[in-house]
Amino acid sequence: MKSIKSNMINQKIITFLLFLVFSNLGFAQTNQNWNWLIGNWEGVGNGKPGEGKGVFSFEYQLDQNVIVRKSHSEYPSRDSKKMTIHDDLLVVYLDENKNLSKAIYFDNEGHVINYSITYTEKTITFLSETKPNQPTFRLIYSLLENKEVNTAFEISMDGKNFNTYIEGKSKKI
Repeated sequence: MKSIKSNMINQKIITFLLFLVFSNLGFAQTNQNWNWLIGNWEGVGNGKPGEGKGVFSFEYQLDQNVIVRKSHSEYPSRDSKKMTIHDDLLVVYLDENKNLSKAIYFDNEGHVINYSITYTEKTITFLSETKPNQPTFRLIYSLLENKEVNTAFEISMDGKNFNTYIEGKSKKI
């Protein structure tokens, strides 16, 4: 009798462990989509007067259940010699299938944007929710040949035709 109970307990433990392994395989695969973007980045400019500068980072947090991006940019102000500062925070989080496919964005101007995320091998694209009478935003990170990243932030008034608002290259630091 004791060996039957012991076998049942062992089977339950093995089943539970197999569940953990297989349920996390998809999560590990999703995380691989981010590996090239994880780290600290600095904008690559050509030094022309009037151009902005900035840094951003992507890092895993909370046992790799979220990815946090922090960004800091400085731009010359149009009407004074002061710099315009832009700080933002983006949190990528797991959806109901344990995929890192959702994000929420906050900035120092009071904007809050909810994004869905899609991937290719060298591109991560954030697309905001479409809302009536509001612009749709698209943020695209693309890995370039020289291990730099191109970042494009685009805006659409109809949710289909996007115009580039700002674009730039960054290098890992």
